[in-house]
Amino acid sequence: MLLILTQNPEEIRKELLLGKGSFVSIKPEDTSLLSTASVRTSGLWSCIEWKVSKKLEQKELVELREKFAKKNSDLLQVEHLLDPKKKSLFTFDMDSTLIQQEVIDELARLAGVYDQVASVTKEAMEGNLDFHEALKKRCLHLKGLPTTIFEELYPKLTLNIGVEKLLFGLREIETRTAVFSGGFTDILEMFQKEYRIGEVRANVLERENGLLTGFVTGEIVDKVKKFEFLKEIRNRENIDSSQVVAVGDGANDALMLNEAGIGIGFHAKDGLKKLITNWVDFAPMDVLLFLFS
Repeated sequence: MLLILTQNPEEIRKELLLGKGSFVSIKPEDTSLLSTASVRTSGLWSCIEWKVSKKLEQKELVELREKFAKKNSDLLQVEHLLDPKKKSLFTFDMDSTLIQQEVIDELARLAGVYDQVASVTKEAMEGNLDFHEALKKRCLHLKGLPTTIFEELYPKLTLNIGVEKLLFGLREIETRTAVFSGGFTDILEMFQKEYRIGEVRANVLERENGLLTGFVTGEIVDKVKKFEFLKEIRNRENIDSSQVVAVGDGANDALMLNEAGIGIGFHAKDGLKKLITNWVDFAPMDVLLFLFS
């Protein structure tokens, strides 16, 4: 099934049916399926449920997405919708997914060491440092900061569009939620309390006498840990794999997204798009509520 996420459902459906404009022609057997496809609307956004006759290959999906992008619309391919009567689980990355910022960068700004931290990030992006090394090296620049800096930073963080509405909607239907982050527990625990997230996992910064030591204590939350956390909660709660949704933005979320029944890249970086099937570029995050039947 293809889910077309758009603010102009009738215009897009008309162009698809006529096979004109910026869209390619579709197979005759799919035309009738599109003409009778149901359209659900919430706020400014709609979802067209197009039951095509075959599962599209990655190349076909990318080409079709490029055409929808000209209409500021998104396309998802799913085997089926989520059953709201069954237990379900949504897992999220935090930085640049639920919130617009990268927490370690914002801490560095407050501490006056942004340039130093950014240079380590650049080094990692160029492939000269792995995730663990880069995290440890950046955290060293936070040495001496008071632990109260997290309380100072948290109110300055900004949710991505649609996040609050999505989390409220998931609570309404009693969906389990979890956030796995390569960031820090201090921020995630405040977020968990405010938005009533079921579980959070993140890195723990060591502290002494109310100051950060610059070291991470315990296991580092990386791409493998996110993958393992998803499986742990899914298996512990006895949730069917098809009822699990994972959302992230970077390549280190790929394992988690591909383990979920439905993995969604949200404002995904190119490195992640090469590794997954589905992503959202234009719609707000609350369109993910359309995943429920």
